[in-house]
Amino acid sequence: MPDKQQIVSSIAKIAKKLGRAPSEKEFNSLSDISTYHVLQHFRSWNDAVRAARVRPYTLNIKPKDHALLEDWGRAVRRHHGVPPRRVYSREGKYNPRTLEKRFGPWSRLPETFRNFARRKREWTDVVSLLPGPLPPGRSPGASRWHPQNSSSFSAPPREKWHAHRKGRPIYGSPTRFPGLPHEPVNEQGVVLLFGMLTKKLGYLVENVQKGFPDCEAMRLIAPGRWQRVSIEFEFESRNFRDHGHAADRCDVIVCWRHNWPDCPRHIEVLELSTVIKSPSSPDDQP
Repeated sequence: MPDKQQIVSSIAKIAKKLGRAPSEKEFNSLSDISTYHVLQHFRSWNDAVRAARVRPYTLNIKPKDHALLEDWGRAVRRHHGVPPRRVYSREGKYNPRTLEKRFGPWSRLPETFRNFARRKREWTDVVSLLPGPLPPGRSPGASRWHPQNSSSFSAPPREKWHAHRKGRPIYGSPTRFPGLPHEPVNEQGVVLLFGMLTKKLGYLVENVQKGFPDCEAMRLIAPGRWQRVSIEFEFESRNFRDHGHAADRCDVIVCWRHNWPDCPRHIEVLELSTVIKSPSSPDDQP
């Protein structure tokens, strides 16, 4: 891993060549140091730029709320419906985590956009593609069960829970996904579900192993064009951090639940709970 001085020197060198501070994307392409390594030594990219005695690039500013929502709205228009998080991460202008940090969980975006687009005629077609407004006092995901648009239902209130009987297997919530009657409750369940979805998701598994990373796969990037990626399976995405895995040796985390907001930007997170709960998924054959 490059040390702090190597990072600062590299930023200064590239800035001198460009005549200004590089953006993160430019730094990644013009140096052999990833921004993941930069953020191991600095709180932010602009802090690293300042340490190199360079004025931060003015385009490296936080996008405005309206810019984030407009880009999400255009994605809805392209897909004739709410795009799954994994689709937006591939096609959208911004990182999905940026939208989630600004507006909350992905499931809240339709309601957030609906409020943003109120009285804006240019977004009428997009609003018509969104799920209906939530009833007053009900939050997104409060009750997931619906035979037409969900694969599972949420747990009943805590007071309805029953005692756990020791020595008996534990199952996840029921689903409507073909061949998987219950949600995964561990990493092995994630591996099984990913195997069932590989064709649907455009992956071709070449190797699965005990060591890190768990899997090597080819994935479709264009008609007749495939690319190799390294995959690590986790039940929750933050387990990757807790297990101490090397981030520079992994391309994709496949998990059931994505709960790691600070996941390195170069790692793609494939959240399977989102995949099988998208409106088009429950009745699709894997």
